[in-house]
Amino acid sequence: MLNTAAGKALKKNLPKNFTEDFYLIRALTHRSYVNESRDVLEDNERLEFLGDSILDFLVADWLYQSFPEKKEGFLTKVRSALVHTHQLSQFARKIGIGPALFLGKGEELAGGRDRDAILCDAFEALIAAMYLSTDIETVRSFVYPLLEQESGNIIQNHTEEDVKSQLQEWAQAKGFASPTYVLVNETGPDHAKVFEVSAYINGKEIARGSGSNKQMAEKQAAYQSLKVLGITQR
Repeated sequence: MLNTAAGKALKKNLPKNFTEDFYLIRALTHRSYVNESRDVLEDNERLEFLGDSILDFLVADWLYQSFPEKKEGFLTKVRSALVHTHQLSQFARKIGIGPALFLGKGEELAGGRDRDAILCDAFEALIAAMYLSTDIETVRSFVYPLLEQESGNIIQNHTEEDVKSQLQEWAQAKGFASPTYVLVNETGPDHAKVFEVSAYINGKEIARGSGSNKQMAEKQAAYQSLKVLGITQR
C-alpha cells in the first residue's frame, strides 16, 4: 500500500531502521478511510494517543538539556508551542505525510491532506509507530533535528508574545494601570498595510511600534517601551 510515489517519498525522510510498514500504514490511516473500506479495521487514533505522550516527553527532555539556564515557566511555554497542532502539522508537511495519507473520499475532497488537525494527528501517530517498530533512541534521533530547526523561530515568537506581559508587570509593580495601546497611523494598500501603535503608561506615551497588523504593532511598541524604560527583556 505504500508503493506509491508519495509513500516512497515519505519513507526516504524516515529513519533507515524504520522498515515495518504495518505500523506506518496504520499511522497514515484516517478514520474516514476506515469508514469507507471494509478491509481496514483500525485508524490511527490509538497510535496518536501514544505518540502524543512520547512527543511530550522528548520535547521536554530536549528543552531541559538545551536550555539549562532557563526557568520552568519558559520551558513550559516553549514546549507548548513546539507540540502545538500547527507546529506538528508543519513537521508533517516537511517530511511529506499529507500526500501519503489514507483518506476517505469525502475528506479527500474537503482538502483533508492539508488540514492542520489531520496532519498533526498523523505525525503523532507516526512517532508512536516509529517507537513500536524501533526504539526510543531512533525516535529521539528523528525528532531532535526537527526541534532544532524550528526552535529559533518558536523562541523568538514566544519572546515577542511575552513583551506585552513583561511591560504590564512592570507598570503594575510601579502602581500604574496596565499599559494601553493606541493606533496612531495606518498606511499602505489593503493587501500590504502598515500599522503604527503607541504604548501609553500612566497617560504618557512611552514608545511606538509598527507592523503588518495591529497585534504585531502592539508587540513592537511594547518591545520599544522596554528599551526606553531600561527593562531587561526576559
